[in-house]
Amino acid sequence: MRRIQAGSALSAFGLGFTVPYLYVYVAQVRDLGAATAGIVLAVFAMAALVVLPFSGRAIDRRGPVPVLLVASVVAAVGAVGMGFAFSVPTAVGAAALLGAGTAVLQPALATMIVWCSTRVGRTRAFATQFFLQNLGLGVGGLIGGLLVDTSRPGSFILLFSIEAAMFLVLAAIVGTVRMTGSPALQDARPSEGGKGGGIRALLGHKAMVQLCVLGFVLFFACYGQFESGLAAYGTEAAGIQPSTLGMALAANTAVIVAAQFLVLKFVERRKRTRVIAAVGLIWTVAWLIAGYAGLGHGSQAMATAAFVSTYALFGLGEAMLSPTVAPLVADLAPESRVGQYNSAFALVKQLALAVGPAVGGPMGAALHGPYIVTFVLFSLGITFLAVRLGRQLTPEQNQPSLAVKPSRVVAQHMPEKETAAA
Repeated sequence: MRRIQAGSALSAFGLGFTVPYLYVYVAQVRDLGAATAGIVLAVFAMAALVVLPFSGRAIDRRGPVPVLLVASVVAAVGAVGMGFAFSVPTAVGAAALLGAGTAVLQPALATMIVWCSTRVGRTRAFATQFFLQNLGLGVGGLIGGLLVDTSRPGSFILLFSIEAAMFLVLAAIVGTVRMTGSPALQDARPSEGGKGGGIRALLGHKAMVQLCVLGFVLFFACYGQFESGLAAYGTEAAGIQPSTLGMALAANTAVIVAAQFLVLKFVERRKRTRVIAAVGLIWTVAWLIAGYAGLGHGSQAMATAAFVSTYALFGLGEAMLSPTVAPLVADLAPESRVGQYNSAFALVKQLALAVGPAVGGPMGAALHGPYIVTFVLFSLGITFLAVRLGRQLTPEQNQPSLAVKPSRVVAQHMPEKETAAA
């Protein structure tokens, strides 16, 4: 498990070097224009949508390790190709490889964590992964910002080369993992080789369908707005300086890193759906504070503080979600289809990340009041959907800690007289 977590953190570290600068690199450094940069970002997202429906079955049939090795190499080739993208076809092709490779990494890593953990231990395992990935992204982005120079294309070649190297390091680390025979696999490893089931079986699983709907709303109302609608709203309605956006994102990451393990004990002792419902309420407050930042007519300092607080509250909600949503996907999945369920949920996330900016960007820039009202309602919808999902789960699925508590009936000894009478 330690090697899986280390590889996951290093791959996030590599992504942090390039993701914030991809648009600037294509449009300005390679002088391919804003339109080409938009196409490259769209291809990056669309490649994920294309490969994810097929990656789950491959993970279940071949195992997550071979799939992750292939995905890491594909992503590394895409990163190197992007570093030397002097033309539109090269940039688009590299973006397709990079998007496809990185998209498959997450469900493959999630399946490995499931195979190497017990139901009770999964909460902490996924929380650790989320913590390390955010730390890796933050540190990578910070170092990348120190190295990048838009006047020197060579600095970007260095960034993309580091990213490619991190993908290969992930492959090397995961390649040393020997999962066969691990005690934790006895209850988690597929027993049917991934045969049967498919999309029809998943769509027939009512709890999983409800979780996917909830997941779409979660990602649409949060991650889908960070760098599009919320950023546009902040600069247009609240008068936030572009540099403040970086401060807000830093506050988001800082809260995640600081709060992740502080909230973990709180999360472990409560029903997962109640935690998700609480996140919906926290994000409702966050959107109301964002509304004050842009529509409250206060001072610029107050607007800036409110805007940064919005991102910080989103970070608190993310820290609460990481030990709940991903383990719940794993606990709902049949043993032979863990990869398919993880890939299906990753596909839902990718759809939300594609639709979110398309809807939120124009609204955040021009329709300030309706934008805030819309996402306040979406956040309240998270609470409603979470409560509704709770009715479809077993007690152990909703609160894994119940599975380790001794039965009160077994723990109590019946007096001898009562036993004889029985």
